[in-house]
Amino acid sequence: MDGFSQLREAIEKLELIDGHAHNIVAIDSSFPFIKCFSEAHADALSFASHSLSFKMPALVRLPRESGIHGGRWCRDPRWEVVVVRGMREISELYGCEPTLHGIEDYRRCSGLESVTSTCLGAARFSGVLIDDGLNLDKKYEIEWHRSYVPFVGRILRIEHLAEKILEEDLADEAGWTLEKFTEIFVSKLKSYPFTINAVVGLKSIAAYRGGLEIDTDISETEAEDGLFKVLNAGKPVRIANKKLIDYIFTCSLEVAMCFDLPMQIHTGFGDTDQDLRTSNPLHLRKLLEDKRFSKCRFVLLHASYPFSKEASYLASVYPQVYLDFGLGVLLLSVNGMISAVKELLHLAPIKKWDNEEDPENDGQHQVMFSTDGFAFPEAFYLGAKRAREVVFSVLRDSCDDGDLSISEALEAAKDIFADNAIHFYKINLSVRSDKTNTVPHSVGDVNVVPQRNIAFVRLIWVDTSGQCRCRVVPVKRFHDVVKKNGVGLTFACMGMTSFMDGPAAESMLTGTGEIRLIPDLSTQRRIPWAKGEEMVLADMHIRPGEPWEYCPREALRRVAKVLKDEFDLEMNAGFEKEFYLLKPVTRDGKEEWVPFDSTPYCSTSSFDAAAPILQEIFAALQSLDIQTEQVHAEAGKGQFELALSHTVCTYAADNMVFTCEVIRGVARKHGLLATFAPNYDRIQPDTWSGAYQCWGKENREAPLRTACPPGIADGLVSNFEIKSFDGCANPHLGLASIIAAGIDGLRRHLSLPQPVEANPSSLEDELQRLPQSLSESLEALRIDNIFNEFLGQKLLTAVKGVRKAEVDYYSQNKEAYKQLIYRY
Repeated sequence: MDGFSQLREAIEKLELIDGHAHNIVAIDSSFPFIKCFSEAHADALSFASHSLSFKMPALVRLPRESGIHGGRWCRDPRWEVVVVRGMREISELYGCEPTLHGIEDYRRCSGLESVTSTCLGAARFSGVLIDDGLNLDKKYEIEWHRSYVPFVGRILRIEHLAEKILEEDLADEAGWTLEKFTEIFVSKLKSYPFTINAVVGLKSIAAYRGGLEIDTDISETEAEDGLFKVLNAGKPVRIANKKLIDYIFTCSLEVAMCFDLPMQIHTGFGDTDQDLRTSNPLHLRKLLEDKRFSKCRFVLLHASYPFSKEASYLASVYPQVYLDFGLGVLLLSVNGMISAVKELLHLAPIKKWDNEEDPENDGQHQVMFSTDGFAFPEAFYLGAKRAREVVFSVLRDSCDDGDLSISEALEAAKDIFADNAIHFYKINLSVRSDKTNTVPHSVGDVNVVPQRNIAFVRLIWVDTSGQCRCRVVPVKRFHDVVKKNGVGLTFACMGMTSFMDGPAAESMLTGTGEIRLIPDLSTQRRIPWAKGEEMVLADMHIRPGEPWEYCPREALRRVAKVLKDEFDLEMNAGFEKEFYLLKPVTRDGKEEWVPFDSTPYCSTSSFDAAAPILQEIFAALQSLDIQTEQVHAEAGKGQFELALSHTVCTYAADNMVFTCEVIRGVARKHGLLATFAPNYDRIQPDTWSGAYQCWGKENREAPLRTACPPGIADGLVSNFEIKSFDGCANPHLGLASIIAAGIDGLRRHLSLPQPVEANPSSLEDELQRLPQSLSESLEALRIDNIFNEFLGQKLLTAVKGVRKAEVDYYSQNKEAYKQLIYRY
């Protein structure tokens, strides 16, 4: 194979990081499909067929929403055969008629899930960063996209956030002031989970709102005047006042510096509401010269076309400037695309310098790929396909001209398409398979493929009794077989109790029958405390693609969907995880586990003693994209509590599983045993555990407490705390039960009783006690019929069977509970 053939093959096999894209919309969105191929609007679309970016092989019918001839079949010879260059490639991918009408029919018949899987799979993305601030009809949330790409990060558009804030009416009558707006805006900006699995960067569209000559010294008086002008224009709020835009941009940069977040900036051409003359990135010079923001990192989007040379110059003289070539490689002619990318690479370094001491963080990687895909998965596919072709052409010419060797071109391709973005956005790609990151480095005729030194992958599930279990497979088998087909597991796995690794008789599950543990690749993570291993959460399927009715993760997804479909509501959740740290001692020749220390609640000395462990736990959670809000010593001996940030309930449950694994694993490294095992006896009056059936405002003796923490306006409820959820519960089933109870209340239009303001134990004659034992709790579940619908009768039977067996066993074996520290 000659050098150029090797280069082309390597580029085709690369898995890509798409550094800038937007949400996909539903099939029945009013957003016209032809917008996949042109930035033109209304009647301007009728002339698009005469650009070099179009092919014209067939007659088409344009949708009514396109604004062209009311959606009729086209008879004007100038554009009656408008089909863009990419339609032939899409029709080849789908195997359908190569017309707009044929492709749209195929999309409707196949469904969005199918075409999205086809397009994103063929494009070979390992990560996509989505700016969800673009208003599109019937767009899917970011979480939806995670079903199709291993890593999806969020880019937060600052103007969109500001407009959403100003759309809301303040609780007080004083109205908006600049001080109040700034307080809320900055607070919200800082409250987002800035992690590699969520917000990975900010974005500004200042180019659309007055231009890129941004004044970072805007006065508060000017900004407040701009705020009032925006508010006086009425709703919906659109911030177009340049003084206010510059003020918002400057405030956002200060937050970006705190969290080391990059700022993407729209540059160059775009929609008609933008003055192209003020979108030249050279207007950013005052910002780039401002020493306050010299450490901020700026990404100039869209190749800055037609100002690609200017962008390349800025990247060459300002180390904080980085370049993205999305959009320009899809909507231009082939020559235009090649020209734009060549102009970017004339001055801008692909990699500025090498750090020999730290090869993982070598260089400033300044040119990055994106598709700017939006609305349609086909746009993502075409953007990726076109980018591969263009970059190959540019690198081939560079090799012909003697600027690069073949091996340097191979490295450049890898940097542009993936590694630059991975370093820049600090993306954790432990979700990648061995077949990703496989750009071969040519040494003679030998291809050396980088290795990740992973030996094993753990497939993790949580059973009915709340115990976390795993199957472990070698990494090669995982990628060759298990990713697609899973591993086998007996039906009995969901009938096991906390005292025996066998099914409870009344669970109705036995060793007859087998399911498949199918890894959810969006949860695949490198294990922080164990070198050479990864872990991934698994779903339970009868066969690949057919969920088993006992699967806890599927149960939570199913109930959450009912809440969304029926009431357009979504529940967020965050866990406060309590655990004990135990140390080994030898007494009479026997090893026992005793509390790590005996200090009181919120003791500073306890934190000092455990600080090395807690710091390692915190770092491990951060590496898994799990955010911690606070930690403190609890009232029990050797007990600590870790509070996790809230997120969508399905992710919150997953995070809880990983958190338990982290705490146990790190404690074990330090020679300690971490346990989450509580005792049902804990639910007693006057212990803050919630022993009576009631709720209260900031009442820690109530099992359901409304909270108004610091930073929330007086009287507003930010969250509810439920105290009866403990460490022996399966987190997915627990949250599914809470949602189910809420749906039942919503369906029956139930109202809360009056809150209890006093200690509930002082009202014991008026309030009903919650179940005082596991057997009483089981009886309450037996007579409650609402969970049959939501969890399913068979899964509920298994839950009852497991807990019934535990009631019987522990009542007959009074000391057996001591063994629970090894299981929870």
